[in-house]
Amino acid sequence: MQDAKQRLSELLRRAASDGPQFVTKHGEEVAVVLDIVDYRRLTGSGEAVDFKLVLSGEQHHPEYGEALADVLEEIAAERAEDLPRDVVEVSG
Repeated sequence: MQDAKQRLSELLRRAASDGPQFVTKHGEEVAVVLDIVDYRRLTGSGEAVDFKLVLSGEQHHPEYGEALADVLEEIAAERAEDLPRDVVEVSG
């Protein structure tokens, strides 16, 4: 625990870059330091996600942002190759 107090800034940096950091006391895990983004994702707290805004690119969401952009690019590429279809008139 004393080590965590002395090196708090390093602990916070590692939580942000490397993920959860465990704090021990006498060799036993007693706490976990999480990056705020991870905490909000786990607890469901924080900014509400408007899926429509994420799709349009107006709202960034760390969990969906990059993966969603990849999917949208793939869909756009497939649609670009899709040729228009002839209209068939049906007389009755």
